[in-house]
Amino acid sequence: MTAVLQDRSKPTTPLSSSEGGAQVPRRKRTKHEHAGSAGWMWALGSWILTLLFFAPVLWMVVTSLHTEADAATNPPSIFAPITFSNYGALFDRGVTPFLINSATASLVSTLLVLLLAVPAAYALSIKAVDKWTDVMFFFLSTKFLPPIAALLPIYLIVKDVGMLDNVFTLVILYTSMNLPIAVWMMQSFLAEVPKAIIEAAEVDGAGLIRTLVSIVAPIAAPGLAATSLICFIFSWNEFMFAVNLT
Repeated sequence: MTAVLQDRSKPTTPLSSSEGGAQVPRRKRTKHEHAGSAGWMWALGSWILTLLFFAPVLWMVVTSLHTEADAATNPPSIFAPITFSNYGALFDRGVTPFLINSATASLVSTLLVLLLAVPAAYALSIKAVDKWTDVMFFFLSTKFLPPIAALLPIYLIVKDVGMLDNVFTLVILYTSMNLPIAVWMMQSFLAEVPKAIIEAAEVDGAGLIRTLVSIVAPIAAPGLAATSLICFIFSWNEFMFAVNLT
C-alpha cells in the first residue's frame, strides 16, 4: 500500500513520441472555418468598396442641401445649415415636365426590354436553339456601330414619320439600344436555372408563360433586377438622341 502511494505521489510526465506514446495532433481548422474567415474578409472589402463608390453621391446630395456660400468654402463645411432653396429654385424653372419625360422613357423602355429579353434568353439558354452562339453574336454585333453614326439616318426617319418631339420615339430607341445587352445578361442568368425544375414543371402541365412567370422569374430574380437597373441607367443617362429628337 505504501509503494502504491509512493508511486502515485510521483509527478506524472506526458509521454513523448520517443517513449512510445502517441503524440496528440493539433486541431486543424476546418474548411467551414476557412470559408467563414474568407467570407468576412470579402464582406468587409465589399462594404469598403461600396462606401467608396457611394461617397461621391452622398457628397453631392449633402452639398445640394447647403447654400452656395457654404458649399464653396475651403474646406467645405459638412455641418452647415441645411436648406432646400436650391431644389425650390430648380423646380421653379419648370424642369418637372422634362423629368417626367425622362422617367417615362426610361421606365417604359426598361419594361419592354425585359418583356422581350427574357423569352429570347430563354430560347438561347434553357431551350437552346440551333447555332445559338451565332444568334447571340448577331445580337451583340448591333452594339458595334457607334450611336453618333446612326444619328442622321434615325433623325431623317423620325422626321418623315412625324414623331419628332415625342417621348415614345425615345422609348423605341432605348428599347432597341438596350435589348442586346439585356439578352446577353439574361442568357447568362437563365443558364444557371436547373433544367430539372423546368422539366418537372412541364410534366405537371405548365405552359411556357406559366413556366416563365412562376418558375424561371423567381429563380432569376437577381438577374432581372440587375438587368433592369443597367437598362434604366443607360436610358436615363442617354442624352444625344434625346436632345436631337425631342
